[in-house]
Amino acid sequence: MSVHLFKPDVEGQYPDYLRDESRRRGQADWISFAASEEDIRKVLLSRHAITTQGARTGITGGAVPDGGHILNLSRMTQVTGLRLDSARNELFMTVQPGLSLLELRKLLQTCEFDSTGWTQESLSALNQLKRFPCYFFPPDPTETSASIGGMVACNASGACTFRYGATRTYIEAMRVMLADGSVISLRRGRERATGQAFLLHTTDGRERSGRLPDYTMPAVKNAAGFFVSKDMDLIDLFIGSEGTLGVISEIEIRLIRTPECRWGVMAFFPSEATAVEFVKTVRALPPGERPAAVEYFDCHALDLLRRQKQENPGGLDIPALPLEYHTAIYLEYHGGEDQVSAAVAELPEKMTAAGGTSEASWIADSDRELERFKEFRHAVPEQVNRVIDERRKKEPELTKLGTDMAVLNSELSSVMDLYRNALKSTGLEYVIFGHIGNNHVHVNILPRTLREYQQGKELYLQWARQVIQWGGTVSAEHGIGKFKVALLREMLGDQVLGKMRELKRVFDPDAILNKGNLFA
Repeated sequence: MSVHLFKPDVEGQYPDYLRDESRRRGQADWISFAASEEDIRKVLLSRHAITTQGARTGITGGAVPDGGHILNLSRMTQVTGLRLDSARNELFMTVQPGLSLLELRKLLQTCEFDSTGWTQESLSALNQLKRFPCYFFPPDPTETSASIGGMVACNASGACTFRYGATRTYIEAMRVMLADGSVISLRRGRERATGQAFLLHTTDGRERSGRLPDYTMPAVKNAAGFFVSKDMDLIDLFIGSEGTLGVISEIEIRLIRTPECRWGVMAFFPSEATAVEFVKTVRALPPGERPAAVEYFDCHALDLLRRQKQENPGGLDIPALPLEYHTAIYLEYHGGEDQVSAAVAELPEKMTAAGGTSEASWIADSDRELERFKEFRHAVPEQVNRVIDERRKKEPELTKLGTDMAVLNSELSSVMDLYRNALKSTGLEYVIFGHIGNNHVHVNILPRTLREYQQGKELYLQWARQVIQWGGTVSAEHGIGKFKVALLREMLGDQVLGKMRELKRVFDPDAILNKGNLFA
């Protein structure tokens, strides 16, 4: 047992656990490192306010404690079983919530599982996997150290969401421990709402019933608030609930066949307008010809990488970026070799038609080259964090300000103009990058002073109100956490938030779980 039911000096012994990648710092009285479901139950029954943590890679402050007890699940990393569905050509893996995405990928490559205690069905599936190691987990957040439990908690996505969808699509079953220590076991397709009403049973026979809030979710990539709809599959209620309804103790994930071929293309354009036109062209292709990922990097993001290469020539393994490369679009193609090569061969004509040139592009047709492109993608937010960390030495209260909004296809040009015009008028330093295929880019403002920080916050609120009017969302993938509570209120209103609170009380009547997440 790894759980600590005593009161350690959290600030002195475990300072890193008072923050996450948001750079926000909290405070707590207790900390526990659970290794089993029984450990989780003991912490819950202590009746302290609980902040659940995984790998702490989130950037909305969701894992930052606001007093009480930290329940850290990062030591719950076991794979407890496998299940092969030959008819669907899919593999199902049961994992504890602390397993990281990076470790999951390594296990699928090496097949070196600890199968102690596995059933015969799981061992048989493992033997099949060793003969044909060709399955993968499609969700791909930029930070691969993210835990699977954390990905479920915020319905994480990433670049390849354009083709494969977010984490929700790949969750087949879960065990969720409620605040009173009871457990709800959920399996996709088994527990469903009747209209807005729902009834769930715990494993010890108790009932949890209520009504779902009656609101319409935006028709865009969305991670803002509870997922609700009439007659819904109730497993989806807990996915993306940010730990406010219960603690995830076990997850069965769905793995699909690895594509035969993966290529990447980094295309550079002379302006933002030409790049956006190219995105619209690519996005309008028939499903079989579309890429798996469509990513965006503005001129300031490219300048940030140029500075990095200049200051540390060996630190970033990418070619030089000529100054005429103003804006970049990254495409990733998955499929059969003939299909992928044919799709890539048609890109030069599309680049030229949008106002670019095929000469200003890089192609990756091997896993090694593809990793260099992924390093390029990862380096931008890393450099943003580095800049902010340096500025915090003078202004400790500074954090980066990063949007996570998404709009409908019809509003892509409008939202890009909205961001750019406002930023130009203020003179704030910024970079824009992200998942433009889903009309979902991250505007990262890099404030130098607290005055600029406040300016940036005011801009975000203005943008959020406009995005909401356009039918978009204030959070497409990072969730709400503690940072974006005011934006969720703008999006849903007090009446809907009140209904969400009522729903939370069904599962957590004393409101001890993840205080400050979603709700003020």
